Amino acid sequence: MSTPARLQPGDTIGILGGGQLGRMLAQSAAKMGLKTHIYCPDPGSPAFDVSNTFTVAPYEDADALDRFAAAVDVVTYEFENVPGPTASRLHAKVPVRPGVRALEISQDRLFEKQYLTKASVDIAGFAEINSQEDLDQALQKFNGKGVLKTRRFGYDGKGQLMIRSSADGNGAYAALGSVPAVLEQLIAFECEVSVIVARSLDGTCVSYDIARNHHENHILKTSTVPAGVTAETLNTARRMAEQIVTGLEYVGVMGVEMFLLQEDGEERLLVNEIAPRVHNSGHWTQDACLTSQFDQHIRAVAGWPLGSAQRHSDAVMENLIGFEADEWHAALSDPNACLHLYGKSETREGRKMGHVNHIKAKALTEGET
Repeated sequence: MSTPARLQPGDTIGILGGGQLGRMLAQSAAKMGLKTHIYCPDPGSPAFDVSNTFTVAPYEDADALDRFAAAVDVVTYEFENVPGPTASRLHAKVPVRPGVRALEISQDRLFEKQYLTKASVDIAGFAEINSQEDLDQALQKFNGKGVLKTRRFGYDGKGQLMIRSSADGNGAYAALGSVPAVLEQLIAFECEVSVIVARSLDGTCVSYDIARNHHENHILKTSTVPAGVTAETLNTARRMAEQIVTGLEYVGVMGVEMFLLQEDGEERLLVNEIAPRVHNSGHWTQDACLTSQFDQHIRAVAGWPLGSAQRHSDAVMENLIGFEADEWHAALSDPNACLHLYGKSETREGRKMGHVNHIKAKALTEGET
């Protein structure tokens, strides 16, 4: 592997995945004079429209992967379900950033929770579930309530069951498919929040403000900053996010999702899950920060210094889901809204088609930096 740690303008970043995140990463790379090569099995991938070149091939195609590795200077990915053998084969030939370990941990909810515990961040109680008997015992520990989730391949509410009573628990393991699972303790939280954190090749970390997230039908609908939390809570969130990426020797941007609780009048955070990539709840950074999460990720995987994560404006990011994107002209009529459409050829219910960043300029007081 002869690729230098730091890329030069004109070098090529390979991106696994051709969806909207890959598209926005490619757009950021182009701003900095870097080329992109997208690898995705879907010939209609929206990221292809803005990349220098692309490969359409299965993630299991060894020959195509080898050609891809030979054509790029570093590899990153836009989604966490990249097959393990794919990442390992590429890693043997070219740097893969964030890295194989982050994928292995984030792809398995049990591994993820075990790692978060080791990283000394607060999380909800959990139990490994491999049978209905395991589930029954764990429910007794959690007062008969919990969220049963498959260990792998669950997202946007898929691969999970809510259990609020013993009746809900009866047969739940079979209903989930009798696959390896995790039971998470059911938490009475005030809201869900997230932190976007970045770590550079030299170990420098920067993290953005907390976003307060609102979901509809298990899909993120809005992310709002400021989130209305205390300064202590913001600092705690940043500290936990930075502990997580540092322990992984991570390079790039990560989304860290958390629950915000109110206990005896005090705010408390529990880490829910991590996403080893740029994250939907960080899209507001495109228009409310000098350095967006996409710019930050490109800087990190290229071995460049990180930019400022300071927020210069308040913002509400609103996802355009399904046919909501047909109302794109409404966003254009608002002078304080920034429209981002993903160029997807087919609109479907529940599909993320774009987003709008509603911006409110934040006036700085004298002496504020």
